[in-house]
Amino acid sequence: MESRDTVAIEAVRTGAAYASEHFRSDLAVEQKSSKTDVVTEIDRSTQHRIISAIDEYFPNDAIVGEEEDERKTVPEDGYAWIIDPIDGTQNYVRGIRAWVTSVAVVRDGEPINAINAAPALCDHYRATPDGTTRNGWSISVSTRTDPETFAVAPTLRWTRANSATVGALADEIVNRFGELRRIGSAQLTLSLVASGAIDAVVAFDPEPNPWDTVAGAYLIDRAGGTVTDVHGDEWTPHSRGLVASNGEAHDALLDAVRTATDRSSVDEQ
Repeated sequence: MESRDTVAIEAVRTGAAYASEHFRSDLAVEQKSSKTDVVTEIDRSTQHRIISAIDEYFPNDAIVGEEEDERKTVPEDGYAWIIDPIDGTQNYVRGIRAWVTSVAVVRDGEPINAINAAPALCDHYRATPDGTTRNGWSISVSTRTDPETFAVAPTLRWTRANSATVGALADEIVNRFGELRRIGSAQLTLSLVASGAIDAVVAFDPEPNPWDTVAGAYLIDRAGGTVTDVHGDEWTPHSRGLVASNGEAHDALLDAVRTATDRSSVDEQ
């Protein structure tokens, strides 16, 4: 009987390999909730392949998946697999290498294994209770302490409906920190925080998707970082928003999010 750790590795390898085969090919792109929220048949087929690899050994485990009619919330009891076949589909369909195949395993709502594979970048991030690795080598969050040297990445979807919030958040980041980065893949962005390449991530979606957050949040946690909700409380898959950092200026990040939220609320009145 294979372990969930072993199956997670094989499931991600299978999914990432299939997505890679079709990267920069002629893709039929469909719209979901908006013109910029897109999906392809490769997203769905990749998810099917990942689920098949899991079901072979753990058919009774819950599946939380972005595409189609899979469960959308993380159960509080038992084992569950959280899947994003292609996180960063906008990048994927444009031929940009910044996309990830993501799988996380949780037990009673707590992550125990997470893998974010970025095959087009030749990087493979993995977190277990023992720590976080990239391509098999141990990694940790950055050691920067001066907020004015921080690279901060917002992962909130940039839409017209969110324009006031996006504008307020971008303004706060630019004025308080070193620079603003936007990668276009939430899971890759979180992975980069775990590796120390980016210093912090802020997102205050009221109901963040588990496939956009759980794996990366666990990577950062096991790499020595700090992960909270927008109020500074311990982060869970059911939290409001997500603020993750190397822990050195976390209070400043929380204050920036609070200020941006207050400003956007006033602008919308």
